[in-house]
Amino acid sequence: MRVAADEQFLHEVERFALRFTCESCLHFDRNSDRERGGCGNGWPTAEHQEVPPPGGLLVFCKEFETV
Repeated sequence: MRVAADEQFLHEVERFALRFTCESCLHFDRNSDRERGGCGNGWPTAEHQEVPPPGGLLVFCKEFETV
Protein backbone atom coordinates (compact mmCIF):
# COMPACT_ATOMS: atom_id res chain seq x y z
CA MET A 1 0.00 0.00 0.00
CA ARG A 2 1.41 3.40 -0.97
CA VAL A 3 0.39 6.58 0.84
CA ALA A 4 1.52 10.19 0.40
CA ALA A 5 3.37 11.34 3.53
CA ASP A 6 1.81 14.74 4.04
CA GLU A 7 2.51 17.01 7.02
CA GLN A 8 -0.60 15.84 8.92
CA PHE A 9 0.33 12.19 8.57
CA LEU A 10 3.90 12.79 9.72
CA HIS A 11 2.60 14.78 12.70
CA GLU A 12 0.36 11.83 13.64
CA VAL A 13 3.31 9.44 13.31
CA GLU A 14 5.06 11.45 16.03
CA ARG A 15 1.98 12.16 18.15
CA PHE A 16 0.75 8.57 18.30
CA ALA A 17 4.18 6.87 18.03
CA LEU A 18 3.04 4.96 14.96
CA ARG A 19 5.31 2.10 13.94
CA PHE A 20 5.42 0.79 10.38
CA THR A 21 9.06 0.47 9.31
CA CYS A 22 10.89 -2.84 8.99
CA GLU A 23 12.82 -2.33 12.21
CA SER A 24 9.52 -2.42 14.16
CA CYS A 25 8.28 -5.61 12.47
CA LEU A 26 8.43 -9.09 14.01
CA HIS A 27 9.68 -10.50 10.69
CA PHE A 28 12.70 -8.17 10.50
CA ASP A 29 16.01 -10.00 10.86
CA ARG A 30 18.74 -7.70 12.17
CA ASN A 31 21.26 -10.50 11.79
CA SER A 32 20.65 -10.83 8.07
CA ASP A 33 23.67 -10.84 5.78
CA ARG A 34 22.42 -7.55 4.33
CA GLU A 35 24.03 -4.35 5.58
CA ARG A 36 20.86 -2.95 7.21
CA GLY A 37 19.09 -6.21 7.99
CA GLY A 38 16.46 -8.01 5.97
CA CYS A 39 13.01 -9.48 5.95
CA GLY A 40 12.71 -12.94 7.45
CA ASN A 41 10.05 -13.68 4.81
CA GLY A 42 12.31 -12.64 1.94
CA TRP A 43 10.54 -9.40 0.97
CA PRO A 44 12.58 -6.40 -0.17
CA THR A 45 13.04 -3.83 2.60
CA ALA A 46 14.49 -0.73 0.93
CA GLU A 47 11.15 1.11 0.69
CA HIS A 48 10.10 0.20 4.23
CA GLN A 49 13.06 1.11 6.43
CA GLU A 50 12.66 4.84 6.94
CA VAL A 51 9.91 7.36 7.56
CA PRO A 52 9.66 9.37 4.34
CA PRO A 53 10.19 13.13 4.24
CA PRO A 54 7.19 15.46 3.82
CA GLY A 55 5.78 15.00 0.35
CA GLY A 56 7.43 11.60 0.05
CA LEU A 57 5.78 8.27 -0.51
CA LEU A 58 5.17 5.88 2.36
CA VAL A 59 5.08 2.21 1.38
CA PHE A 60 3.38 -0.11 3.86
CA CYS A 61 4.40 -3.76 3.90
CA LYS A 62 1.51 -6.21 3.65
CA GLU A 63 3.12 -8.57 6.19
CA PHE A 64 3.99 -6.00 8.87
CA GLU A 65 3.34 -7.33 12.39
CA THR A 66 4.15 -6.13 15.88
CA VAL A 67 3.56 -7.48 19.37
